[in-house]
Amino acid sequence: MKSASSSLNRRQFLSSAACASVGAVVASTTVAAEAKRHPLKLGFDNFSIRALGWKAPKLLEYAAAQHVDTILFSDLDVYENHSDAYLKDLKAKADDLGIEVQAGTGGICPSSTRFSDKWGTAEEHLKLTIRVANRLGSKAARCYQGFGADRRSPGGLPARMKDTVKVCKAVESFAKDHGVTIAIENHAGDMQAWQLKQLIEEAGPDYVGATIDSGNATWTLEDPLLNLEILAPYVVSSGIRDSMIWEYEDGAKVQWTAMGAGNTNVKRYLERFAELCPDAPVQLEIISGFAKEFPYLTKTFWQGYEDIRGPEFASFLALAKTGKPIPPFKPGPNEDKAEATKAYQKAELEESLRYCRKELGLGRKSVS
Repeated sequence: MKSASSSLNRRQFLSSAACASVGAVVASTTVAAEAKRHPLKLGFDNFSIRALGWKAPKLLEYAAAQHVDTILFSDLDVYENHSDAYLKDLKAKADDLGIEVQAGTGGICPSSTRFSDKWGTAEEHLKLTIRVANRLGSKAARCYQGFGADRRSPGGLPARMKDTVKVCKAVESFAKDHGVTIAIENHAGDMQAWQLKQLIEEAGPDYVGATIDSGNATWTLEDPLLNLEILAPYVVSSGIRDSMIWEYEDGAKVQWTAMGAGNTNVKRYLERFAELCPDAPVQLEIISGFAKEFPYLTKTFWQGYEDIRGPEFASFLALAKTGKPIPPFKPGPNEDKAEATKAYQKAELEESLRYCRKELGLGRKSVS
């Protein structure tokens, strides 16, 4: 026979569980209502329409015509020059058009397989980016460590991460003095989310954060949603796109897509983004039209990928089982390839902006 106290404890437990469940529903509803009142800022990375070759002023005019809230200038070549006078005029133009600018650049790891000294040493390169960001009113300086090929470089990713931390620490006071967060991206198959988190914590999360890239997560055999759950506390910038992932005889293929054209559940992803990163902009970096193979069923693949964790890989495999092959982009037989590529990139971005507004409720500007 059960005692009165055990029956009471069971009733108390069930009552507490019910209250917790109701509380979770109320909290979820509150978050959804808040997201509707204050939707995420919507913008794009200029790399989405890279084939057009536009400089910053033209890109700002295009951004205004698309009624976006933000734009990420993700490279230093987008400017005619880096003088204070030029950047001051550019900021004034952005302010007049009501566009928030984020500034960025490429790789800052001096030992990466594809590091370029075009902008000087890694420290000089990063300082230039921080100064440009400051002059444009950007609180973030987007950059990345390197590429997937660094996994097979001497010392692998741990050595590259160590060198990247060293560069960040060398410019710590400069970044803080300029009020800019170094926003490192999970880039092109280099770090999984847990590794980028480790790098940020080691460098110092008071001046180093994350540029979260949902497409690049799939190139490190991660579900973008799991990547978001790990990186969310550090996110200050973003590069967002959808992906289609499907199985083939040697493993899986990944093809980045326009928003809504993949199988990574972008609706749920951006619901969680709104809950976890409400102040960060959703900046579309649409890079579509080709597939990348990940032959993880072959023995040679795993050199350099020994650090891939079980939960991340399992989440990726689950996505791969739900996908289907899609055709790559290919200009028509009578089309000029360069012009067709320009039209394709522009159409993919504009369709993605439309989808984010109409289907996901993103963006703070009304569009007639």
